[in-house]
Amino acid sequence: MGEGFAKPTRRLLLKTDPMLSDTLVEQILSALPNRRIGVLGDLFLDRYLDLDSSLTEPSIETGLDAYQVVCVRSYPGALGTVINNLAALGVGTIRPVAIIGDDGEGYELRQALAKLPAVNCGCAIAWEGRRTPTYTKPMLMKHGEVPRELNRLDIKNRTRTPKGAEDRIIELLESEWDQVDAWIVLDQVSEVDSGVVTGRVRTRLAKLAADDPARFVLADSRELIREFQSVCVKPNEREASMFPGGASSFAKSLGRHVFQTRGEQGIDLFASTGAQTRIPAYPVSGPTDIVGAGDSTSAGIACAVMAGATIEQAAAFGNLVASITIQQLGVTGTASPEQVRQRWRDCALAKDSDRSL
Repeated sequence: MGEGFAKPTRRLLLKTDPMLSDTLVEQILSALPNRRIGVLGDLFLDRYLDLDSSLTEPSIETGLDAYQVVCVRSYPGALGTVINNLAALGVGTIRPVAIIGDDGEGYELRQALAKLPAVNCGCAIAWEGRRTPTYTKPMLMKHGEVPRELNRLDIKNRTRTPKGAEDRIIELLESEWDQVDAWIVLDQVSEVDSGVVTGRVRTRLAKLAADDPARFVLADSRELIREFQSVCVKPNEREASMFPGGASSFAKSLGRHVFQTRGEQGIDLFASTGAQTRIPAYPVSGPTDIVGAGDSTSAGIACAVMAGATIEQAAAFGNLVASITIQQLGVTGTASPEQVRQRWRDCALAKDSDRSL
């Protein structure tokens, strides 16, 4: 064990119904301040530029509209969105393992991470010559209307991750592995071997997970979910269909659970036997914004498992968290413990009302 670390808490199965209850929701939320989680993957900067349409003026040089920025909002994105959600839910210690750029965006990202409680950035390494991936999102605001996102501006690395950076990531993954109760892995970069979770990193992750099956690991990937082994994965339907035989065969191959997300229909959970369980979503009304919904689901699932929930209960808790975040417009949402409690109370009241009809 590393200095200053207590032995991680192992997962205990709760003797309750498969889905959520008042007691279970409270048990999960109450346990989180004493839990540690590792997060491995691609840290992005999400930069929002709020544009006031009433202030737009023509450029003297080009004649084109010059949009006027009235506010700049910076948040940790991609893996940072997972971190946002874990911090909001109240996890006691969050340890990112990542490589970012030694640039202005990296500085801005570190400032944003420093504002979050419980985040220890000692393993988020600035690497000379790499850029900090950044999504810049201009948000056009008109009085009385929902803000509208204009064309996004992207900064990312388009060359292979240096071997030295890979070596450092693997070294940090190994040293942090048993210092935490669970891991979330996010492979956000579409270009092969250009992000944090390269082929070599995935291979080492698979070996660590195979040797330590009691430690919960949940992986998500934009393009290469089929390349993960010996860990739980969270693909959507399109991503799962890329594996021969679909999610059921994928789960058998992994020897772990597959959380196949289906938007408003919830999660199809596949066990290592290939058996399927439908975990319904919690319905919401009004406008929704699904940006970051998958990351909030991942955070909810991992938090529930760390707190002792079964896999089925964890999937339901992930759906509950996502039902809160998708109602936050124009920003990647999070859910606080009180919001989770209130949402669960509202769902329980609605269910009781339906039974009485």
